[in-house]
Amino acid sequence: MTDMNLIEEAYNKLYPGRDFKYKTDLIYSRRFKDYGANVRLSGNNIEFNLCRKWFPVDSEIKLGLIQELLLKLFKNKRKKSYYIDLYNNFIKNLHIAIPKNNIDPDLKESFDRVNERYFLGGVEMPNLEWGSHSTTKLGSYDFKTDTISVSRIFENEELNYLDYIMYHELLHKVRKFKTNSSRTTYHDKKFKVLEGIYENQEQIEKELSKIARKARLKGFFGLKR
Repeated sequence: MTDMNLIEEAYNKLYPGRDFKYKTDLIYSRRFKDYGANVRLSGNNIEFNLCRKWFPVDSEIKLGLIQELLLKLFKNKRKKSYYIDLYNNFIKNLHIAIPKNNIDPDLKESFDRVNERYFLGGVEMPNLEWGSHSTTKLGSYDFKTDTISVSRIFENEELNYLDYIMYHELLHKVRKFKTNSSRTTYHDKKFKVLEGIYENQEQIEKELSKIARKARLKGFFGLKR
């Protein structure tokens, strides 16, 4: 099946009974992170841009990816789909095959401390990198690259703050995400319960807000970080 036929099939299975009235393009690009993708609508043309790593992936999984992008494009509530389930399961298990060759030594020390204390050493080490000096996005876990990124505002802060962010992001790696008919959930009730296990969690959350505010002031006044 060609990629163009795949797009039309994805649309027809997602919206049975609707006419497929669009021109389409599907472009494999090197400019994405691993397994990244986006979609754009211009007039009557829908353009899908996919990371080149999607090229050899099974067509049924790509069909699920295209359906996910269509739901975002048309701002529809999430629909259940066998192919979307295949796509989500593929994303959830990407970490197994992703090389771990981007590991910052300071973040590795944090990972080792948190993994041993809170996960009994049972979590596979992801890629670990410093991000920007963000004061809003303090940490993130990317399922598609198996990478934890931490804001650089914590490079010189107390280790306990860094370790808490590491713990939060490792919970995402372990818990993954859930999908239903209306949305994707990353912070469900169980996640919140597990987050509260971290020692002095409520106080640390308050301190993180102070650290972020201090970093914003430094940036506003042009002070050296």
